[in-house]
Amino acid sequence: MSATEKDITVVHLMRHGEVHNPEGVLYGRRAGYSLSELGRRMADRVAEHLEKRDITYVVASPLERAQETATPIASSHSVDLATDERLIEAANVFEGKTFGVGDGALRKPENWKHLTNPFKPSWGEPYVEQVVRMMGALDAARDAARGHEAVCVSHQLPIWIVRSFVERRRLWHDPRKRQCTLASLTSFTYQGDKIVSVGYTEPARDLVPAHLLAGAKPVKGQSKAFGA
Repeated sequence: MSATEKDITVVHLMRHGEVHNPEGVLYGRRAGYSLSELGRRMADRVAEHLEKRDITYVVASPLERAQETATPIASSHSVDLATDERLIEAANVFEGKTFGVGDGALRKPENWKHLTNPFKPSWGEPYVEQVVRMMGALDAARDAARGHEAVCVSHQLPIWIVRSFVERRRLWHDPRKRQCTLASLTSFTYQGDKIVSVGYTEPARDLVPAHLLAGAKPVKGQSKAFGA
C-alpha cells in the first residue's frame, strides 16, 4: 500500500432503518422506539452491501433504532459496536407529539413561540450545534479507522445538516428536500484529516415505502469532490 493509499479513510454516515411507530409519534430522542421488521431487513441489506468493504470501526447513536441498524454491520466485520452520544438525533420540543400529522399542532397558541425562527431553528437543537457534534463524531471515526473505512449510524436531520455544512450549503432548508432516505449511506472520503469528497448511495432503496420516495429520483454512486 502506497503512502497516498494509507492516507485515505472513508467514513460512511448511515441513517437507521424504518422504525415501528404505528401512532406516528415524533419520537426524537425518546427510548423504546425500535426497528420494524422492515427496518431490520434494511439493516441486513446494508450489511450485505458493505460486506466486502474494508470496515474496521462501527459506531452508532445510543438510541435503539441506531444500535439495531449498526449491529449486523459490526457482526459481519467481526468488530465491536461502539457508541457515540454525538451521533444522537437532534433535540426537538415537539418530541412525543404527533406534530405535523394532522393533530392541529400549528394552530395551538402554546406552540407558536417555538416557530419564530426557522433559521436557527427555534423549535429544536440549533443547526450549528449539530454541525459541531457531528463533525466531532466523524473525525473520531476517521481516527479510529485511519487508512480503512468506518460506519457511523445516526439520524436524518444531523446527517443532512453535517453534509450541508461540508458541501457549503446553507443549514436552514426544506425538510422535504433532504437527500437522506432510510438506511442510506452518506460517505465522506478523507485524505489525511481533510474531507475531499462526499458520496451518497441507497442500498435498500427498493425496501423503502413508496410514499417516502414520492417525487424522488433513484440515486446511485453520486459523489461530490472538493478541490485542494
